Amino acid sequence: MSKKVITREEWERKLKDVKISKKDMNKLVMNFLVTEGYVDAAEKFRIESGTEPDIDLATITDRMAVKKALQSGNVEDAIEKVNDLNPTILDTNPQLYFHLQQQRLIELIRTGNVEEALEFAQEELAPRGEENQNFLEELERTVALLAFDDVKNCPYGELLDVSQRLKTASELNAAILTSQSHEKDPKLPTLLKMLILAQNQLDEKAVYPRINDITAAVLEDPAV
Repeated sequence: MSKKVITREEWERKLKDVKISKKDMNKLVMNFLVTEGYVDAAEKFRIESGTEPDIDLATITDRMAVKKALQSGNVEDAIEKVNDLNPTILDTNPQLYFHLQQQRLIELIRTGNVEEALEFAQEELAPRGEENQNFLEELERTVALLAFDDVKNCPYGELLDVSQRLKTASELNAAILTSQSHEKDPKLPTLLKMLILAQNQLDEKAVYPRINDITAAVLEDPAV
C-alpha cells in the first residue's frame, strides 16, 4: 500500500492554519521555568512578557534549596527545609519519607560509617519495612551494600550513583509542587513527546516534512 505524499508547500499551509496565541505560548514557557525551578529566568520572563506565574516565585527559591541539599547528599538538611516549607508533605507521604530515610542510609554507607548505618537501618527503616513489603525489599537491597568491599561494583552499586540522589530529589520536588497545587511535571516535555508520537503514527500513512531534530525544530523535506 503506497503512502500519501505531502509536499512542503502543502504541509506549511496546513501548519499556518493552526492558530496558537502568543499568550498561550508564554504560559507554556512560564510553566516550564516555574516547574523546573529557574526562578531568575521566570522573574525576567514575567517582566518582559507580562506573563504572571501561577505560584509565588519566592516559593521556588525555597523548593530549590530543598532540592540542592538533597542532591548534595545532605538529607537531614533537606528534611528540615521541607518541614519548614510545609510539614504536612512528609506526614502524608510515607513512601517519600521512606525514600528520604533510605537516602540517609545510603549516604552513611557512602562515607563508610558502617556501625551508624546498621543502627540507623534497624531503628528508622526496619519498622517501616515490617509494615510494607516494597519498603522491606528496598531496605534489603540498600543494606546489602555493606556486604561488599567494592560497593560501587556490587549488584546494587547504582544506589551510590548520583542518579539515585537525583531520583529522590525529583520525587521530593514533585511532592512540594503537588502541595502547592502545581503540576509536578512541566507541560513542554509532554507536548514534545506527543509530537514524536504523532509523527511516528503519521509515518505509517504518509510521507511528509517532519521534524527529526526536536532541538532545532526544523522541517526536513520528505524522502520520496
